[in-house]
Amino acid sequence: GAYNKISQDVADGVTDFVAASAGNHAQGVALAATKCGADSTIYMPTDAPQAKVDATRSYGATVELVGKDFQETMSHAQAAVEETNAEFVHAYDDTDIIAGQGTLGTEMYHDCPDADTVIVPIGGGGLISGISTAMKHLSPETRVVGVQATGAETVHESLDKGMPVTLDEVDTIADGIAVRQVGEKTFEVIQERVDEVVTVGDSAIATALIDLLERSKTLVEGAGAISLAAVLEDAFDYEEGEVIVPALCGGNIDLNVLRTVITRGLVEDGRYLKIKTVLKDRPGALERLIEIIADARANIYGIQHERTSLDMRIDQTEVELDLEMRGHEHILELIDELEAHGYPVDVLV
Repeated sequence: GAYNKISQDVADGVTDFVAASAGNHAQGVALAATKCGADSTIYMPTDAPQAKVDATRSYGATVELVGKDFQETMSHAQAAVEETNAEFVHAYDDTDIIAGQGTLGTEMYHDCPDADTVIVPIGGGGLISGISTAMKHLSPETRVVGVQATGAETVHESLDKGMPVTLDEVDTIADGIAVRQVGEKTFEVIQERVDEVVTVGDSAIATALIDLLERSKTLVEGAGAISLAAVLEDAFDYEEGEVIVPALCGGNIDLNVLRTVITRGLVEDGRYLKIKTVLKDRPGALERLIEIIADARANIYGIQHERTSLDMRIDQTEVELDLEMRGHEHILELIDELEAHGYPVDVLV
Protein backbone atom coordinates (compact mmCIF):
# COMPACT_ATOMS: atom_id res chain seq x y z
CA GLY A 1 0.00 0.00 0.00
CA ALA A 2 2.67 2.50 1.00
CA TYR A 3 4.82 1.73 -2.03
CA ASN A 4 1.89 1.97 -4.41
CA LYS A 5 1.12 5.50 -3.22
CA ILE A 6 4.65 6.81 -2.71
CA SER A 7 6.03 5.54 -6.02
CA GLN A 8 3.26 7.38 -7.88
CA ASP A 9 3.70 10.58 -5.87
CA VAL A 10 7.48 10.59 -6.38
CA ALA A 11 6.88 10.25 -10.12
CA ASP A 12 4.76 13.40 -9.80
CA GLY A 13 7.58 15.27 -8.09
CA VAL A 14 6.92 14.76 -4.36
CA THR A 15 10.16 14.38 -2.37
CA ASP A 16 9.05 14.43 1.26
CA PHE A 17 6.48 12.27 3.05
CA VAL A 18 4.89 12.25 6.49
CA ALA A 19 2.91 9.42 8.06
CA ALA A 20 1.44 8.32 11.37
CA SER A 21 1.50 4.70 12.43
CA ALA A 22 1.76 2.30 15.36
CA GLY A 23 4.52 0.56 13.42
CA ASN A 24 3.57 -1.53 10.39
CA HIS A 25 2.54 1.27 8.04
CA ALA A 26 5.51 3.21 9.42
CA GLN A 27 7.94 0.63 8.12
CA GLY A 28 6.20 0.45 4.76
CA VAL A 29 6.37 4.21 4.29
CA ALA A 30 9.99 4.41 5.45
CA LEU A 31 11.15 1.64 3.13
CA ALA A 32 9.12 2.83 0.15
CA ALA A 33 10.30 6.44 0.50
CA THR A 34 13.93 5.40 0.80
CA LYS A 35 13.71 3.09 -2.22
CA CYS A 36 12.09 5.89 -4.22
CA GLY A 37 14.78 8.42 -3.21
CA ALA A 38 12.49 10.49 -0.98
CA ASP A 39 12.60 11.59 2.67
CA SER A 40 10.10 10.45 5.29
CA THR A 41 9.12 11.49 8.79
CA ILE A 42 7.01 9.04 10.74
CA TYR A 43 5.01 9.94 13.82
CA MET A 44 4.48 7.00 16.18
CA PRO A 45 2.73 6.69 19.58
CA THR A 46 4.96 7.02 22.61
CA ASP A 47 4.28 3.41 23.56
CA ALA A 48 4.89 1.97 20.08
CA PRO A 49 6.80 -1.34 20.24
CA GLN A 50 10.52 -0.62 20.26
CA ALA A 51 11.13 -3.23 17.56
CA LYS A 52 8.87 -1.28 15.19
CA VAL A 53 10.48 2.05 16.08
CA ASP A 54 13.98 0.66 15.48
CA ALA A 55 12.97 -0.98 12.21
CA THR A 56 11.36 2.21 10.93
CA ARG A 57 14.52 4.19 11.65
CA SER A 58 16.65 1.49 10.03
CA TYR A 59 14.70 1.94 6.78
CA GLY A 60 15.77 5.59 6.67
CA ALA A 61 12.91 7.51 8.27
CA THR A 62 13.02 10.21 10.90
CA VAL A 63 10.84 9.02 13.79
CA GLU A 64 8.91 11.30 16.14
CA LEU A 65 7.32 9.69 19.21
CA VAL A 66 4.22 11.64 20.19
CA GLY A 67 0.66 10.86 21.30
CA LYS A 68 -0.84 8.20 23.55
CA ASP A 69 -2.50 6.29 20.69
CA PHE A 70 -2.77 6.23 16.91
CA GLN A 71 -5.51 8.86 16.60
CA GLU A 72 -3.63 11.36 18.75
CA THR A 73 -0.40 10.63 16.89
CA MET A 74 -2.11 11.15 13.54
CA SER A 75 -3.39 14.56 14.64
CA HIS A 76 0.20 15.64 15.36
CA ALA A 77 1.38 14.29 12.00
CA GLN A 78 -1.36 16.06 10.04
CA ALA A 79 -0.63 19.32 11.85
CA ALA A 80 3.05 18.98 10.95
CA VAL A 81 2.20 18.46 7.27
CA GLU A 82 0.30 21.73 7.14
CA GLU A 83 3.52 23.60 7.91
CA THR A 84 5.56 21.90 5.16
CA ASN A 85 5.37 20.81 1.53
CA ALA A 86 5.39 17.15 2.54
CA GLU A 87 2.74 14.68 1.39
CA PHE A 88 0.74 12.93 4.11
CA VAL A 89 0.50 9.15 3.64
CA HIS A 90 -2.60 7.96 5.44
CA ALA A 91 -2.30 4.53 7.04
CA TYR A 92 -5.54 3.25 5.53
CA ASP A 93 -8.04 5.87 4.31
CA ASP A 94 -6.52 6.40 0.87
CA THR A 95 -7.51 4.74 -2.42
CA ASP A 96 -3.87 4.15 -3.45
CA ILE A 97 -3.13 2.55 -0.08
CA ILE A 98 -6.23 0.37 -0.36
CA ALA A 99 -5.29 -0.69 -3.90
CA GLY A 100 -1.79 -1.64 -2.79
CA GLN A 101 -3.13 -3.66 0.13
CA GLY A 102 -5.39 -5.44 -2.33
CA THR A 103 -2.39 -7.24 -3.81
CA LEU A 104 -2.56 -9.54 -0.76
CA GLY A 105 -6.08 -10.46 -1.84
CA THR A 106 -4.87 -11.43 -5.30
CA GLU A 107 -2.10 -13.55 -3.75
CA MET A 108 -4.60 -15.28 -1.47
CA TYR A 109 -6.83 -16.05 -4.44
CA HIS A 110 -4.05 -17.41 -6.63
CA ASP A 111 -2.58 -19.47 -3.79
CA CYS A 112 -5.97 -20.84 -2.77
CA PRO A 113 -8.58 -20.32 -5.52
CA ASP A 114 -11.01 -22.72 -3.81
CA ALA A 115 -11.24 -20.60 -0.65
CA ASP A 116 -14.76 -20.47 0.73
CA THR A 117 -13.99 -17.86 3.38
CA VAL A 118 -11.13 -15.44 3.96
CA ILE A 119 -10.61 -13.78 7.33
CA VAL A 120 -8.95 -10.39 7.59
CA PRO A 121 -8.08 -8.20 10.61
CA ILE A 122 -9.66 -4.76 10.79
CA GLY A 123 -8.03 -1.72 12.31
CA GLY A 124 -8.62 1.33 10.17
CA GLY A 125 -9.90 -0.89 7.38
CA GLY A 126 -7.29 -0.45 4.64
CA LEU A 127 -6.24 -4.07 4.44
CA ILE A 128 -9.73 -5.57 4.44
CA SER A 129 -10.89 -2.96 1.92
CA GLY A 130 -8.13 -3.98 -0.47
CA ILE A 131 -8.52 -7.72 0.07
CA SER A 132 -12.32 -7.69 -0.14
CA THR A 133 -12.20 -5.64 -3.35
CA ALA A 134 -9.77 -8.06 -4.95
CA MET A 135 -11.62 -11.13 -3.69
CA LYS A 136 -15.08 -10.00 -4.75
CA HIS A 137 -13.69 -9.28 -8.23
CA LEU A 138 -11.78 -12.56 -8.61
CA SER A 139 -14.11 -14.84 -6.68
CA PRO A 140 -17.48 -13.19 -5.90
CA GLU A 141 -18.77 -16.27 -4.07
CA THR A 142 -15.92 -16.22 -1.52
CA ARG A 143 -17.08 -14.92 1.86
CA VAL A 144 -15.01 -12.15 3.47
CA VAL A 145 -15.06 -12.03 7.26
CA GLY A 146 -13.48 -9.13 9.13
CA VAL A 147 -12.26 -9.51 12.71
CA GLN A 148 -11.58 -6.87 15.35
CA ALA A 149 -10.16 -7.01 18.85
CA THR A 150 -12.77 -6.59 21.58
CA GLY A 151 -10.81 -3.66 23.01
CA ALA A 152 -10.79 -1.83 19.67
CA GLU A 153 -14.17 -2.67 18.21
CA THR A 154 -15.37 0.16 16.00
CA VAL A 155 -17.12 -1.45 13.05
CA HIS A 156 -20.26 -2.99 14.58
CA GLU A 157 -21.49 0.29 16.02
CA SER A 158 -20.43 2.12 12.86
CA LEU A 159 -22.47 -0.28 10.74
CA ASP A 160 -25.45 0.12 13.05
CA LYS A 161 -25.29 3.92 12.78
CA GLY A 162 -24.35 4.02 9.12
CA MET A 163 -21.24 6.13 9.73
CA PRO A 164 -17.77 5.74 11.31
CA VAL A 165 -17.94 5.89 15.10
CA THR A 166 -14.97 7.01 17.22
CA LEU A 167 -14.10 5.17 20.42
CA ASP A 168 -12.88 7.06 23.49
CA GLU A 169 -9.95 4.66 23.88
CA VAL A 170 -8.62 1.32 22.71
CA ASP A 171 -7.08 -1.47 24.76
CA THR A 172 -5.69 -4.59 23.07
CA ILE A 173 -2.44 -6.51 22.65
CA ALA A 174 -3.05 -6.30 18.89
CA ASP A 175 -1.38 -2.88 18.58
CA GLY A 176 -1.35 -3.04 14.79
CA ILE A 177 -5.16 -2.72 14.71
CA ALA A 178 -5.60 -0.58 17.84
CA VAL A 179 -7.46 2.19 16.03
CA ARG A 180 -10.28 4.27 17.51
CA GLN A 181 -12.08 4.91 14.22
CA VAL A 182 -12.42 3.10 10.93
CA GLY A 183 -11.75 5.27 7.86
CA GLU A 184 -14.39 7.09 5.82
CA LYS A 185 -13.40 5.45 2.54
CA THR A 186 -12.71 2.06 4.09
CA PHE A 187 -16.04 2.09 5.90
CA GLU A 188 -17.86 2.42 2.58
CA VAL A 189 -15.94 -0.56 1.19
CA ILE A 190 -16.65 -2.63 4.31
CA GLN A 191 -20.36 -1.86 4.00
CA GLU A 192 -20.37 -2.98 0.37
CA ARG A 193 -17.94 -5.92 0.24
CA VAL A 194 -17.41 -7.45 3.69
CA ASP A 195 -19.93 -10.17 4.49
CA GLU A 196 -19.51 -10.32 8.27
CA VAL A 197 -17.54 -8.67 11.07
CA VAL A 198 -16.74 -10.47 14.34
CA THR A 199 -14.68 -9.74 17.44
CA VAL A 200 -12.34 -11.77 19.66
CA GLY A 201 -10.63 -10.97 22.96
CA ASP A 202 -6.96 -10.70 23.86
CA SER A 203 -6.90 -14.13 25.53
CA ALA A 204 -7.96 -15.78 22.27
CA ILE A 205 -5.38 -13.75 20.35
CA ALA A 206 -2.63 -14.88 22.74
CA THR A 207 -3.68 -18.52 22.40
CA ALA A 208 -3.65 -18.28 18.60
CA LEU A 209 -0.21 -16.70 18.68
CA ILE A 210 1.10 -19.59 20.79
CA ASP A 211 -0.51 -22.15 18.46
CA LEU A 212 1.14 -20.54 15.45
CA LEU A 213 4.53 -20.57 17.15
CA GLU A 214 4.27 -24.19 18.23
CA ARG A 215 2.46 -25.83 15.34
CA SER A 216 3.44 -23.76 12.33
CA LYS A 217 6.75 -22.30 13.56
CA THR A 218 5.31 -18.96 12.48
CA LEU A 219 5.82 -15.74 14.44
CA VAL A 220 3.09 -13.14 14.07
CA GLU A 221 2.01 -10.15 16.11
CA GLY A 222 -1.39 -9.84 17.74
CA ALA A 223 -2.91 -8.20 14.68
CA GLY A 224 -1.80 -11.17 12.61
CA ALA A 225 -2.90 -13.88 15.03
CA ILE A 226 -6.40 -12.45 15.42
CA SER A 227 -7.58 -14.04 12.15
CA LEU A 228 -6.73 -17.51 13.39
CA ALA A 229 -8.20 -16.64 16.79
CA ALA A 230 -11.55 -16.01 15.11
CA VAL A 231 -11.47 -19.56 13.72
CA LEU A 232 -10.37 -21.20 16.97
CA GLU A 233 -13.04 -19.31 18.93
CA ASP A 234 -15.82 -20.20 16.46
CA ALA A 235 -16.51 -16.49 16.18
CA PHE A 236 -18.44 -17.13 12.95
CA ASP A 237 -20.38 -20.07 11.54
CA TYR A 238 -18.80 -22.39 9.01
CA GLU A 239 -19.54 -25.79 7.51
CA GLU A 240 -17.52 -28.98 7.88
CA GLY A 241 -15.00 -29.14 5.05
CA GLU A 242 -15.18 -25.41 4.36
CA VAL A 243 -11.88 -23.97 3.09
CA ILE A 244 -10.98 -21.06 5.40
CA VAL A 245 -8.00 -18.79 4.74
CA PRO A 246 -6.96 -16.46 7.60
CA ALA A 247 -4.61 -13.61 6.72
CA LEU A 248 -1.57 -13.76 9.02
CA CYS A 249 -0.48 -10.18 8.42
CA GLY A 250 2.24 -8.64 10.55
CA GLY A 251 5.19 -10.24 12.32
CA ASN A 252 6.58 -7.09 13.92
CA ILE A 253 6.16 -8.03 17.56
CA ASP A 254 8.21 -6.49 20.35
CA LEU A 255 10.08 -9.16 22.33
CA ASN A 256 8.80 -7.81 25.65
CA VAL A 257 5.26 -7.98 24.33
CA LEU A 258 5.95 -11.47 22.97
CA ARG A 259 7.10 -12.64 26.40
CA THR A 260 3.93 -11.27 28.00
CA VAL A 261 1.71 -12.77 25.32
CA ILE A 262 3.42 -16.16 25.57
CA THR A 263 2.91 -16.20 29.33
CA ARG A 264 -0.73 -15.21 28.93
CA GLY A 265 -1.24 -17.85 26.27
CA LEU A 266 0.32 -20.53 28.46
CA VAL A 267 -1.97 -19.53 31.33
CA GLU A 268 -5.04 -19.73 29.09
CA ASP A 269 -3.88 -23.14 27.89
CA GLY A 270 -3.36 -24.42 31.43
CA ARG A 271 0.37 -24.83 30.96
CA TYR A 272 1.59 -22.18 33.40
CA LEU A 273 0.50 -21.86 37.01
CA LYS A 274 1.56 -19.53 39.82
CA ILE A 275 0.41 -20.49 43.31
CA LYS A 276 1.01 -19.46 46.90
CA THR A 277 0.92 -21.72 49.94
CA VAL A 278 2.00 -21.76 53.59
CA LEU A 279 4.44 -24.18 55.26
CA LYS A 280 5.63 -24.84 58.77
CA ASP A 281 8.92 -22.98 59.18
CA ARG A 282 11.03 -26.00 59.99
CA PRO A 283 13.82 -27.97 58.25
CA GLY A 284 12.60 -30.25 55.48
CA ALA A 285 9.20 -28.58 55.02
CA LEU A 286 10.05 -27.16 51.61
CA GLU A 287 11.57 -30.46 50.49
CA ARG A 288 8.35 -32.32 51.31
CA LEU A 289 6.31 -29.77 49.32
CA ILE A 290 8.63 -30.16 46.33
CA GLU A 291 8.32 -33.95 46.50
CA ILE A 292 4.53 -33.72 46.27
CA ILE A 293 4.80 -31.40 43.26
CA ALA A 294 7.36 -33.68 41.60
CA ASP A 295 5.19 -36.76 42.20
CA ALA A 296 2.33 -34.89 40.51
CA ARG A 297 4.62 -34.44 37.47
CA ALA A 298 4.62 -30.67 37.60
CA ASN A 299 7.84 -28.81 36.76
CA ILE A 300 9.04 -25.93 38.92
CA TYR A 301 10.19 -22.78 37.12
CA GLY A 302 10.91 -20.77 40.26
CA ILE A 303 10.35 -20.52 44.01
CA GLN A 304 10.08 -17.48 46.28
CA HIS A 305 10.37 -18.08 50.03
CA GLU A 306 8.92 -15.42 52.38
CA ARG A 307 9.29 -15.54 56.19
CA THR A 308 8.68 -11.91 57.16
CA SER A 309 5.03 -11.35 56.17
CA LEU A 310 2.95 -9.99 59.03
CA ASP A 311 -0.02 -12.02 57.77
CA MET A 312 1.60 -15.28 58.92
CA ARG A 313 2.28 -16.78 62.30
CA ILE A 314 5.87 -16.68 63.42
CA ASP A 315 6.27 -20.45 62.90
CA GLN A 316 5.08 -20.26 59.27
CA THR A 317 6.66 -19.42 55.95
CA GLU A 318 4.97 -18.42 52.70
CA VAL A 319 6.04 -19.94 49.38
CA GLU A 320 5.19 -18.83 45.85
CA LEU A 321 5.84 -21.28 43.02
CA ASP A 322 5.92 -20.84 39.25
CA LEU A 323 4.96 -24.17 37.70
CA GLU A 324 4.92 -25.74 34.25
CA MET A 325 1.70 -27.74 33.87
CA ARG A 326 0.11 -30.02 31.28
CA GLY A 327 -3.36 -28.51 31.08
CA HIS A 328 -6.30 -27.41 33.19
CA GLU A 329 -7.10 -30.94 34.39
CA HIS A 330 -3.51 -31.35 35.55
CA ILE A 331 -3.80 -28.08 37.47
CA LEU A 332 -6.92 -29.30 39.31
CA GLU A 333 -5.21 -32.61 40.14
CA LEU A 334 -2.19 -30.83 41.62
CA ILE A 335 -4.31 -28.45 43.70
CA ASP A 336 -6.37 -31.36 45.04
CA GLU A 337 -3.18 -33.24 45.93
CA LEU A 338 -1.67 -30.29 47.76
CA GLU A 339 -4.86 -29.58 49.70
CA ALA A 340 -5.16 -33.27 50.59
CA HIS A 341 -1.73 -32.97 52.24
CA GLY A 342 -2.86 -29.96 54.22
CA TYR A 343 -1.40 -27.16 52.08
CA PRO A 344 -3.72 -24.18 51.51
CA VAL A 345 -3.48 -23.14 47.86
CA ASP A 346 -3.99 -19.62 46.54
CA VAL A 347 -3.90 -19.50 42.72
CA LEU A 348 -2.15 -16.26 41.69
CA VAL A 349 -2.07 -16.82 37.91
